Amino acid sequence: MKRYEVMYFFREGIRGVFLHGFMSFAAVSVIAACLLIMGSFSLIAFNLDRVIEDLKNQNEILVFIDEELSLAQAKSIGTRINNMDNIEENIFMDKDEALEQYKSQFEADLFEGIDENPLRHRYRILLNDVSLMQETMDKLSSIAGVAEVSAEIPISEFILSTRRIVNTVSYMLIIMLLGVSVFIISNTVKLATFDRREEIGIMRIVGATYSFIRWPFVIEGFLLGMAGALIGFFIQWGVYSYLEKFVKGVLEIFTFSPFSDMFLIVFILFIGFGFIVGVLGSVLTIRKFLRV
Repeated sequence: MKRYEVMYFFREGIRGVFLHGFMSFAAVSVIAACLLIMGSFSLIAFNLDRVIEDLKNQNEILVFIDEELSLAQAKSIGTRINNMDNIEENIFMDKDEALEQYKSQFEADLFEGIDENPLRHRYRILLNDVSLMQETMDKLSSIAGVAEVSAEIPISEFILSTRRIVNTVSYMLIIMLLGVSVFIISNTVKLATFDRREEIGIMRIVGATYSFIRWPFVIEGFLLGMAGALIGFFIQWGVYSYLEKFVKGVLEIFTFSPFSDMFLIVFILFIGFGFIVGVLGSVLTIRKFLRV
């Protein structure tokens, strides 16, 4: 492809964008809006995954041992726990250590006058898969010598169900909004080809190749896709940064990852989506118009 041809293609592509200002504005707005919606749901799903990963260290299972068992017998139960599935880490704490931990967390005056340690030996269990918490608790409860099993299941179930909903909605939105964006781009290019139908007919008569006719429209779709992607990216950046500060001030338990950690990947995905939508919409339309 010669240099003057490239300049011609870009000049004609830019002219097409401004020639149909309203449709171009609509195409860019729809692409930016689609990317903003998809990006927001995807970033929420990403942060929920992080929270669930943190649950393995925070939402632990406590296994309390029967108080009639000796220290040696209590420690022997750890072997059976380690042989179970879904156990990432198993930490034993005898009742004296547990009492010292309580004393460090609360005022020491609360424990004055206690002659005998009322606590029991215990295990802190961290799981590989938090979604299997209830199943793991049932297995732990069936071990001889285990008196009680405790965990905050409602919190983990709420976050897991929320993640499933967000992931499902994200996948559906990506498919639906991708189709909407391609449709808008196609109609924008279709309008441009219709207005220039006589010019295109003359070019075909004088022997212009299909690729020479097609490239300006592909460039037009490319420019619309890039414009929508860049606008959507910067809006997403601003919205996410605002939500990050808002959530940090309201929900201390839930923290967003800094946008700077995801800047490059989000930028690449937005640009990639804009490129695919813009070029695909243009190619599909011009192929149909030229009946290639």
